[in-house]
Amino acid sequence: MVDSVDSLPECPVPDVELDTSGLYCPEPIMLMHNKVRDMQPGELLKVIASDPATTRDIPKFCHFLGHELVFQQERDGSYLYVICLG
Repeated sequence: MVDSVDSLPECPVPDVELDTSGLYCPEPIMLMHNKVRDMQPGELLKVIASDPATTRDIPKFCHFLGHELVFQQERDGSYLYVICLG
């Protein structure tokens, strides 16, 4: 079953965007570490990825560092995440 556009969850508007498309583990996580250093708690980071391993790595990144994964979506081999910094 395909969701209609109306039934898809809305992605929160991020403060910062990081596109890691074409990169593979561990590069997306390393770039995320660098990006969050310059951000403040409560800010939203949008991460775009093409590596399926991010479905495992990004939730663990959030859990271990006290961030909240507020949005996650996979579509046509592209992965989108929005993280609220803790």
